[in-house]
Amino acid sequence: MASITTASVGETRGLDGLRLTARGRRALVGLAAFLLSVPLVAWGAGAVADAPRSAVEVRLQTVAPGETLWQYAATVAAPGEDLRDVVADLKELNGMRTAALQVGQVVVLPQTGE
Repeated sequence: MASITTASVGETRGLDGLRLTARGRRALVGLAAFLLSVPLVAWGAGAVADAPRSAVEVRLQTVAPGETLWQYAATVAAPGEDLRDVVADLKELNGMRTAALQVGQVVVLPQTGE
């Protein structure tokens, strides 16, 4: 009867006794990081920037007691323009997270054609 011998994959391919050194592990990790970053770089290369906005003349307004951002929006809004959009634009222009104002705060408002 013939005996059946089993061999590991490493033995059949002549890789038996092959060990990965610390330098080899670093190289393998570096290669993996590189291969994972390639799609991110390719995705970023396809990004498209918006066209630069045109310059807007502005004026500085010091907030008096009782004044709100909504009131300011009403003074600078074009006829028929949604005040919610104007308030959002004013918040962005002034780097504000909310529409809350403090007395004495200086806000930047777009100059109207008055």
